[in-house]
Amino acid sequence: MSRTSTYLVVFNGGICGFFIIRSFFLGHFFTDSRTIRNDVVQGILIGFALAFVTAQIYARVKATKVNGWITMFGLGEPGNSMLLRAAHAQLFPGPVNIPQEAMYWWANIDGAGHTLSGQHDYIMHFPPGGLPPNNGFWSLTMGNAKNRFVANPINRYSVSDRTGLVPNADGSVDIYLQNAAPAGHESNWLPAPSGKFILWLRVYMPGAAILHGEYTVPPVVEVS
Repeated sequence: MSRTSTYLVVFNGGICGFFIIRSFFLGHFFTDSRTIRNDVVQGILIGFALAFVTAQIYARVKATKVNGWITMFGLGEPGNSMLLRAAHAQLFPGPVNIPQEAMYWWANIDGAGHTLSGQHDYIMHFPPGGLPPNNGFWSLTMGNAKNRFVANPINRYSVSDRTGLVPNADGSVDIYLQNAAPAGHESNWLPAPSGKFILWLRVYMPGAAILHGEYTVPPVVEVS
């Protein structure tokens, strides 16, 4: 959960708590101040707060988190309920495709649970045959803590199966996530900002292993 979402949950929870306590436990102290206008305002505030908190909780229930990566299955499907759509929007805002067209993962922590930061160097290691299976393409994109692109010396903001990644001798692929260029591995370098950052992995027309939940995105590993 982002810091902003945490603050909003606490704030909205406080609103709910205040009005519930005021109405059910302290109501006899405020009988003279009750008006239709006040009741309507309270109802709107409580309704909004409860809806937001419920969507946040449901989003955490429906999310799948492995190796520091978060994804949700069923995004964009026409038959989704209003609550499920609201839950999806908490973690994946903006337009999304149905799973058969695209799957999405994001991470702001490494495999050990530490916040991603350009102050450290990381490697994302795909074993032989372990790149995301797809019938379209995949891409790994980086943004700063606000999910915005940050200028870098080579104007590179994503790497993919179309950017000329160089495999290792055994067929595995390492992607270098760091602020300074990795000597000898520039083709596999995704430049990081100096501060915190977020990663997005998108797979278009994903393979059956992804759709069935059998594919695991490898962790982002900090290197010394």
